[in-house]
Amino acid sequence: MTKASSPRPAALARWLWAVALLVIGVVAVGGITRLTESGLSITEWKPVSGVLPPLTEAGWQAAFDKYKQIPEYKAINLGMTIDGFKAIFFWEWLHRILGRLVGMALLVPFAWYAWRRAIPQGYGWRLFALAALVGLQGAIGWWMVASGLEYRTDVSHFRLATHLLTALFLLAGLVWTARDLGALARDPGARPARLTGAAMAIVAILFVQLLLGAWVAGLNAGYVASTWPGMNGHFVPEGIDWSNGTWFAITNDPFLIHFLHRWWSWIAALALILLAGTLRRRGERTEATLLLLVVAAQMTLGILTVITGVSMWIAVSHQVTGAVLVAVAAASLHRLGRSAT
Repeated sequence: MTKASSPRPAALARWLWAVALLVIGVVAVGGITRLTESGLSITEWKPVSGVLPPLTEAGWQAAFDKYKQIPEYKAINLGMTIDGFKAIFFWEWLHRILGRLVGMALLVPFAWYAWRRAIPQGYGWRLFALAALVGLQGAIGWWMVASGLEYRTDVSHFRLATHLLTALFLLAGLVWTARDLGALARDPGARPARLTGAAMAIVAILFVQLLLGAWVAGLNAGYVASTWPGMNGHFVPEGIDWSNGTWFAITNDPFLIHFLHRWWSWIAALALILLAGTLRRRGERTEATLLLLVVAAQMTLGILTVITGVSMWIAVSHQVTGAVLVAVAAASLHRLGRSAT
């Protein structure tokens, strides 16, 4: 059988959109893993043999015994039954399995398309970088888990933020590349979209909001107040610890980080609304409307997460919608960048 030599940008675009959906699924399960405090249940990183969970009662007991050695069990879950352990083990195992699935969904088709010479010129390096990013994400995930195995009862919120933001960066890269390939399929002379100055400003604003959101999750800061718009009867919450300096408070204090995440969201929303307005004026009504709908949904879910005391499924929906918002924002900024080429 001879190898094809004709680029297939439309097929590549469909493949990347499918992988983007998988990434959103991983983010969803990651949110459940975090909210159920399941992330430290698997105390080893075995990329190959770890695909299978324990298959015997002896295997389960051995895994449980390893979990009993870490601070989280001793300080928080002392006395947990093996059935309780199996419940938290499931979510962390599923999260890791889906991460591996994303890696395979990128690497195997990439190798196939490369062998078939179906990748358009200039896109091979980009697709390779996306596949490599999944491998890096797996290493970051273990680096995050390792921070909670010896001295802490939870993972480092800085490492959790790195893990989540890397996943969202991968998602944005998949969407951006899929749209570039889609444009190339419609017009063989199409050039990749350009990241404009305005787009970079929006990316910076979103980065701050996503970083704050990851810190809120890592510090369980969503639980410090269940009222809105004020926090426990105050606009600026009481309880912020300034004793170690302003920077330490901004990066570590749950009251202040919750406050910043809550109100920076309005700056992020305004930036995206202005982007939607620009797209609408240029006749790009689909992206503009979708962007406004997702922003409204995300803001509503954020408020509901607070006033329900971090109801798990509402909080998970908030995280998933945040990932969808990243995808829609990437698509919208790509549309803006297409106009600039």
